[in-house]
Formats: sequence, structure tokens, C-alpha cells
Amino acid sequence: MRHGSIPGASGRVRPLTLLGDPVLHTPCAEVTDFGPQLAALIEDMYATMYAAQGVGLAANQIGVGLRVFVYDCPDDEDVRHLGHLVNPRLVDVDGVSVRGPEGCLSLPGLEAATPRFDHAVLEGVTLRGEPVRVHGTGFFARCLQHEYDHLEGGVYTDHVTGWRRRRVLRQAARAPWATTA
Repeated sequence: MRHGSIPGASGRVRPLTLLGDPVLHTPCAEVTDFGPQLAALIEDMYATMYAAQGVGLAANQIGVGLRVFVYDCPDDEDVRHLGHLVNPRLVDVDGVSVRGPEGCLSLPGLEAATPRFDHAVLEGVTLRGEPVRVHGTGFFARCLQHEYDHLEGGVYTDHVTGWRRRRVLRQAARAPWATTA
């Protein structure tokens, strides 16, 4: 990182899409153009994630229905993981399923105890089309699964059940940012 630019430094902060926006609930399209527009999108995603104080951001969270996400997330040992994935696929999840607090930039101010596996492996490519494989454990595994879900058209509340689900959806409906459709 010391020898390169800071991710997002040349990006612009974009508005976040919020729960209820159809782009969040639609599977994203594969990226086919690996040109300067993709690089600019990724820069904008980093800038937006940092401005919102998040640890990950999927393209559809800024209204772009493409299979891209960025992250700057620690694992449980406080090791920082910084990167992006284009056209990722979840190739493995295992370990124990841990129910832990989870929030989302598209549901600002809310969180719910959400079950996630303690280990996740994703494969995809970089913005230049170079293959990459990312292993995550603990909180970083949670982050990877969360962002991958966005690309599939899901949000973390899809994994929450029972009274926890009813509570977080009720809170979302009453939130100042809620849409009245």
C-alpha cells in the first residue's frame, strides 16, 4: 500500500441505494468490459465505502447492477484485508456457523444477529482480469459472504429468522430513510 495510491482517493462519493430499491434485490450482471469505466467504478466504490465508514461495498449498493465489490475489512486477529473482486463466485464456506451482529450501508443504523460461516473462499478476477482467490475467516469471512449476497440480489436480513427478522424489518420500515411505496 505504501508504494501505490490510496484506494478511492481519485473516486467520487456516490449516493447509497437503500433497502427496497429494486437494484438491491436483483442478481447483478457479469462484468464484460475491463476498461477505464470499471476502474473508475471501483475507485468510486472505495470512496463511497470510506465516506460511509463501511468495511465492504457492492456495486448495486450505489445503483450499478454489476458483479463487483470492494472491501477493507479486518479479520478476527485484526489483520487488514484490502481489495476488490470482479465476477466473484463463492467456492467454499465451512467451519462453524456463527450468529453475530451484522449491519449494512443500505440499511443505515440497523443491525441484527445474522448467521454466517466462519470461513469463506471466493474466486474472481481483478479490474485487469487477473484471477484472484480470497480466503476469509471470522469477521472477514462474514464481510465476504455479505458482499457476495448483494451480488446475488440479497441482503443480510434474508438470513435472519423469527423475531430477529421481524424486529429488524419493523425498524427498517420506521427508519427515516425508508421508502413509502
